[in-house]
Amino acid sequence: MSVIVITGGSRGIGASTAQLCARQGHGVILTYNHNPEAAQALVQRIESAGGKAVALALDVANVSTFAAFRETVLLTLQATWGVQKLNGLVNNAGYGLFNPLESVSEAQFDGLFNVHLKGPFFLTQSLLPLLEDHASIVNLTSATTRVATAGVAPYAAFKGGLDVLTRYMAKEFGERRIRANAVSPGAIRTELGGGLNDEFEAQLAGQTALGRVGEPKDVARVIAMLLSTEGRWINAQTIEVAGGYII
Repeated sequence: MSVIVITGGSRGIGASTAQLCARQGHGVILTYNHNPEAAQALVQRIESAGGKAVALALDVANVSTFAAFRETVLLTLQATWGVQKLNGLVNNAGYGLFNPLESVSEAQFDGLFNVHLKGPFFLTQSLLPLLEDHASIVNLTSATTRVATAGVAPYAAFKGGLDVLTRYMAKEFGERRIRANAVSPGAIRTELGGGLNDEFEAQLAGQTALGRVGEPKDVARVIAMLLSTEGRWINAQTIEVAGGYII
């Protein structure tokens, strides 16, 4: 049985990925931080459709909890699926901050760093003993690493760091044939940064070659492919899923 961990899996891209992976036959462990109700509702939708999922609490900014989380994941694997290994990890959890550089506080900077770079680094390190050989890691980055957008400098900088970290994961985990790739969404209809109003959506759609903003399922399809054997020869790449955003 193939089982995948998806951080920030209760909404947006994470939730779409969890549903799609479950439909494809994977077991799903999805994590949440602030909204257990949304996570449990998603588990119920997955199981009503014939899949199997478990929601676990995790604050990816709190590295000190990762060892205990690993033990909880192991117990969940054994109790729910009768296995002891993971086949995939999706480092998806995150949040946005829209502030000009001159007004970003140190606390805001540290918060973004902890969630978008430090957290994925140490969570992957912690879960590595549970990853099966030939497993797949997918890190969620951002098209803002390619296109400078005013107001998101710290967020984009740490997502850029995660792009680099992805290549190092691919290099260092290669002996175990573990693949690591990044998926870089463009403008997607999620709650990140407060979501989209009609004016902002029209602006983003006008900057995208395909004439619309993306949906979470557009990104989920690419993540699911990278987790599957269909992506077995894709490694150390950052794949932008943006419909041609500012090209």
